[in-house]
Amino acid sequence: MQRFLLLFLILLSGIFFSQTKLNLIPYPQKIDFQEGEFTIPKNFILDKNLPKQETEYFKKHIDKKLRFKYGKKDDAVQLIYSPFPPILSHSPSIRIPPKERYTIHISSKRITINSYTEQGYFLALQTLIQLFEQYKDLGKIPAMKIQDEPKFAWRGVHLDVSRHFFTVEEVKQYIDYLVMYKMNTFHWHLTDDQGWRIEIKKYPKLTQVGSKRKESMIGAYVDNTFDGKPYGPYFYTQEQIKEVVKYATDRHITVVPEIEMPGHALAALSAYPELACTKGPFEPATKWGVFDDVFCPKDETFTFLENVLDEVMTLFPSQYIHIGGDECPKTRWKKCAHCQELIRKNNLKDEHGLQSYFIQRIEKYVNSKGRKIIGWDEILEGGLAPNAAVMSWTGVNGGIEAAKTNHFAVMTPGSYCYFDHYQGDPATEPNAFGGFTPLDKVYSYDPIPTELNAEQAKYILGVQANLWTEYILDFKQVEYMIFPRLMALSEVAWGTSDPKNYKEFENRVVEHFKVLDKMNVNYAKSIYNISGKATAANKGVFYELSTSQNPSGIRYTLDGTDPTENSQRYENPIPVSKSLTVKSAYFENEKLKSAISSQSFFVSKTTGKSIVLEEQPSENYSFGGAFTLVDGIIGNQKQLGKTWLGFQGKDVVAIIDFGQKTPFSEVYFNTLDNKGSWIHLAKSAQIFISDDGTDFKMIKEIGKDEIFSLKGKIKLNVGNQNSKYLKIKIENAGIIPAGNPGADSKAWLFVDEIGAN
Repeated sequence: MQRFLLLFLILLSGIFFSQTKLNLIPYPQKIDFQEGEFTIPKNFILDKNLPKQETEYFKKHIDKKLRFKYGKKDDAVQLIYSPFPPILSHSPSIRIPPKERYTIHISSKRITINSYTEQGYFLALQTLIQLFEQYKDLGKIPAMKIQDEPKFAWRGVHLDVSRHFFTVEEVKQYIDYLVMYKMNTFHWHLTDDQGWRIEIKKYPKLTQVGSKRKESMIGAYVDNTFDGKPYGPYFYTQEQIKEVVKYATDRHITVVPEIEMPGHALAALSAYPELACTKGPFEPATKWGVFDDVFCPKDETFTFLENVLDEVMTLFPSQYIHIGGDECPKTRWKKCAHCQELIRKNNLKDEHGLQSYFIQRIEKYVNSKGRKIIGWDEILEGGLAPNAAVMSWTGVNGGIEAAKTNHFAVMTPGSYCYFDHYQGDPATEPNAFGGFTPLDKVYSYDPIPTELNAEQAKYILGVQANLWTEYILDFKQVEYMIFPRLMALSEVAWGTSDPKNYKEFENRVVEHFKVLDKMNVNYAKSIYNISGKATAANKGVFYELSTSQNPSGIRYTLDGTDPTENSQRYENPIPVSKSLTVKSAYFENEKLKSAISSQSFFVSKTTGKSIVLEEQPSENYSFGGAFTLVDGIIGNQKQLGKTWLGFQGKDVVAIIDFGQKTPFSEVYFNTLDNKGSWIHLAKSAQIFISDDGTDFKMIKEIGKDEIFSLKGKIKLNVGNQNSKYLKIKIENAGIIPAGNPGADSKAWLFVDEIGAN
């Protein structure tokens, strides 16, 4: 009987291991489970030939109960390392060196790691740390062979320290978070309009003047409110920079510094106003946004920037130096005699050509020092510098254009990779920049655009998340914004994400929360909250509710009351046939376990009807597509990426099919005014009707003055109408005028619900 029971337990153990999904993030390329199991010993013997620095990291981050000692390879060694090329069946689509490739072989006696380099060994250790965390309570790890390598060479995360500053220790902690999830690049945004954060010995006023500001903007940009508190001086000394770079290098993280040019330069111009097109005086910006005063492309400016870059390149050994290049208004250049003479003298087409001249001149200098430049996708303006790489943030087009011209690109589109966006309902989240980038959206991203063929795709270096800190006041909020979205991006960057199995990934995330809890990390719990999505079905609107937990725990109300009493259990999508407010929450054992989510619907005669757009919205602001304009949801100014559609430089032309002739006398829509984000009210709007969808008659027109007087909240009396089709044309403001953030660039037009009654 005992022998039978023992055999049963052995079989049960094998079944348990074979059916257990490893709680690994990012998930490896290939895992082969094998017979047997490795018993975790209290005395863990390490091969004395293991790479010491990386092994010490492993010892520090593994279960504190284990006792480590070094032994010979022929002893009963639990962890050994062999620096021979492993065999790996996975063939990544991107040509990258095998330095990050590794295998782990776990048998009943020992754990063997193979890799080409110590970097590969270090990545293997991150996998081992996660395995030990998963199986430490059981005391045994299933035997297996892991064959693994990343798909992308650039797996980056950015941190803006200009808007808000973070200490050396906090930056180190940030780097440790990157290490945990096998990211390999830390993009350090060190200079901007609001602060210069790196000591440059040749130009001491950069930190004496540029590292502080008289106050800071607080609340929403449109509120135009300031805290009245001096900020700074805050900057990193060169010794501190060296300390951070060494800390990162020891963990196989490349630090890429960013020195902004030619725009985002107010902090530098405050210290050295002679580098501008006008005399100034200037001061570091207290508002967020984009400003007209930029570096003037004159010889003394290039001398200054070259001297700055000399010191930067001495501190940072990275192959790439990030030179910004984004959001550079041309207002000052247009009125500057020197700039206009430079355009004429060099046969440049216009100020965009002058931007290209500026970037190319900087690139030649950086190349002469054996380095390369990378910049935001605006460096494409006027022609891309010969050896430059592009960081594509405004969408994917910058990366596509770069790759098609044989330039490397890092994909970081705002709609997927901006971690300063909301990740849940703004009503339950700390104040954020705007937009809506939840965990599942990050996980769904594919960094290789479908427009690229296989050869062109080789120029996609990788993917990066960006964390801008206008609204991030302390490091606890930094943690909140990157977790758990960092986990999703890590699996995207590794090349093993599978959006079809998102729920399985989400389960692994929840398991990793246990580790973050032990580390006292302030991660976002948005995935526990109820997520709602309006969908079209049967010529109407339905509201789908979901949660990362058991969906049977969702309860909701339709009368605006909290779902704590008299609530309904959610079973099917909720039909929206009249104006109502859905409040929902997750309950477990009859106890409220999530924040209460709320969504109001305002039903009109257009709600749920068929709609077609002549021009599609920007990829960054296209959530829900055209249906967003007839889903019954009025736009939330905090959720630009979910409840609004955004169009840059384009008019909105929408045709709504009622399905049959329908009487109405009022048409309404909203446009958004947020000039700090380049969003301007519409210039005009026209309303048309038709019975056949081809021949349209205009019945109402409204101009700029009336739109401004109504502050973009437009309700138009159109008289008694009866038609099958309603067409609305909302005209974009066009080119942003001088004196506004983003001057000379294409304005954004944001539109939400189009209704008729």
